[in-house]
Amino acid sequence: MANTDLLPATVLRRKAVVYVRQSTQTQVQNNLESQRRQYDLVEEARRRGFAQVEVIDDDLGRSASGMVARPGFDRLVAWLCAGEVGAVLCFDASRLARNGRDWHHLLELCGLVEARVIDLDGVYDPCRPNDRLLLGMKGSISEFELGVLRARMFEAARAKAQRGELRISVPIGYVWHREVGLGFDPDIRLQEAIRLIFARFRKLGSARQAFLSLAAEQVHFPRPSDGKKMVTFDWTPIRYRNVIAVLKNPFYAGTYAYGKSEKRTALVDGRLRKSYGHSKPVEHWEVMLQGHHEAYIDWSEFERNQKQLAVNAYGRVDGVKSGRGGRALLAGMLCCARCGRRLTVAYTGRGARQPVYRCDRPHVQLAQPRCFTFGGRRADEAMARELLRAVEPLAVEAASLAERRHMEVQADQRRIVNLELQQARYEATLAERRYAACDPDNRLIAAQLERSWESALQRVQASQRRVDAVEQTLSAMATPDLGGLAQDLAAAWDAPGVTMRTRQQLLHTLVQEIIADLDEKTREIVLTIHWRGGQHSEVRVAKPRSGEHGCRTSDEALAVMRSMAGKWSDEHIAATLNRMALPTGQGKTWTAHRVSSVRMVNDIRAYRSAHKDGQWLTMSEAAAKLGVNNHRIRRLIKQGILYAEQVVPRAPYQIRASDLLDPRVIEAAARTLGPCQAVGENQMSMFSST
Repeated sequence: MANTDLLPATVLRRKAVVYVRQSTQTQVQNNLESQRRQYDLVEEARRRGFAQVEVIDDDLGRSASGMVARPGFDRLVAWLCAGEVGAVLCFDASRLARNGRDWHHLLELCGLVEARVIDLDGVYDPCRPNDRLLLGMKGSISEFELGVLRARMFEAARAKAQRGELRISVPIGYVWHREVGLGFDPDIRLQEAIRLIFARFRKLGSARQAFLSLAAEQVHFPRPSDGKKMVTFDWTPIRYRNVIAVLKNPFYAGTYAYGKSEKRTALVDGRLRKSYGHSKPVEHWEVMLQGHHEAYIDWSEFERNQKQLAVNAYGRVDGVKSGRGGRALLAGMLCCARCGRRLTVAYTGRGARQPVYRCDRPHVQLAQPRCFTFGGRRADEAMARELLRAVEPLAVEAASLAERRHMEVQADQRRIVNLELQQARYEATLAERRYAACDPDNRLIAAQLERSWESALQRVQASQRRVDAVEQTLSAMATPDLGGLAQDLAAAWDAPGVTMRTRQQLLHTLVQEIIADLDEKTREIVLTIHWRGGQHSEVRVAKPRSGEHGCRTSDEALAVMRSMAGKWSDEHIAATLNRMALPTGQGKTWTAHRVSSVRMVNDIRAYRSAHKDGQWLTMSEAAAKLGVNNHRIRRLIKQGILYAEQVVPRAPYQIRASDLLDPRVIEAAARTLGPCQAVGENQMSMFSST
């Protein structure tokens, strides 16, 4: 030991600290020689004359770049501040710090307490200018070395990624093949599960609805059981995040993407902290190679999916939400012609609440006047009629396409459960082979293999029950007569099994956007329809006046009342309206009291028998005058013997009093022995006269 390496007694009375660190967990597991050489510094400290030696190895597997908390280094600094450390031993400067801030802070503390820094090259006293200069240069070189290594690694990885050769982590459904590169996972069941997600989103237009549909069918999705290796999977019930992850990943569109996320640095408690996984816009991705590998969907469909997901999540101006049910057909489709904002939906009234479309965001957010508000029932009905009129020419073709899709959905359900059964049988067979290959005397292993085999057989039975249940459900399900519905679109639209969500999805398929405005002069709601494909049309709907509500009597019923009033009583009018299947405004049957109330509201004069002049008689009055019953009079009218009139179809008969004096009528009415029947001129007798 040279004289310059001799340590003062005051320093030797303190403890020596051996600082051990490796940057990553991989180095901790594999670079064992570096660990041994760092722990050997304990003997070096004892050789230098230290009686008390402490080892700090809390920072194994932690980087010294200053971005990661190091509790071991913090404990070392605390001991230095307390004056308990006489020397700090390290393998080299890079073990203590890879950044200038931590390195110079450590040297400053060592200089204050006259502690030494010892490495394999010698002993350094930070109080001496030459030693301080040499230690500073070592720290700078260590920091520069780290920067160079990082830059080289990142540039090499980026260059390899630009060629599409960097083997980054790939999503479920893809594997890196040793010869051909990136390709489909050979597991057919896994591929079918991913394709089913895309097909269901293509049909429903909503990730949430696609998830609910798959969950209702008890579809399972693979979950890695070996961490990041993604070689073995456990099939668990599908989750919403599985659907979102598949729909948003460009790898499924055959696109190799690198640099989709970025790291962010923040100063927390005096230290720099990095956070990873912050998504970047598509235009800022570092590498994007389309057509790089096999794809589940094409790139155009991927872009449509991203646009639909964005619209569903935030309701942007350039798109509409997917059909989400409710009572409003045009929810999310209407755009204000005055301010360009989306119209919102509110529900008013008690009981069966009616939708109301309103544009009041300028009033709520900017205290500006409201644009307009109108009821949704008439607008929805008018839009439904316009939609049915537009699809009527293609109804038969659409029905056949819907039937094919119905069959495809059933085939998908059968295929998914059959694949699950096949995999369960394979796992049961594999468990049986393992149990058979085990030494029966080794009961510890044999018992575990036996339990695994039993579990696999139980999964086979459960899968078989699922297959049987699906087959039974699909067989019992009646095949819809889509061809018959195509002939009557109105009946198909109003069918009990058709939900509002289905109607909204049909509307969104054909219509891109609807511009709504209010014509104050004519009090009409103007709907400008932008059809997909570039066509435009306009629909005008009368806006209800103040006090006018949806429970109003139909115009057909009022016309019947006006035509029959003055000639018939309220009881006759009510009976006629009921026979014509014209309900009240509230959907009820008619009574004399309800007819009277409607007449009073609409100023329709009533029936008054005193005003009749006797020229026209009712059926009962005619029967009384001839001395017969009503049935005889009705028979005479049907046979054309007695002339009678009806104000409207199914209304009571009106008989002219002078027609009762006709000899044919009197003769037919007086005939009581035989049936009341007149003999026609061209009728031949069944028996000859001879």
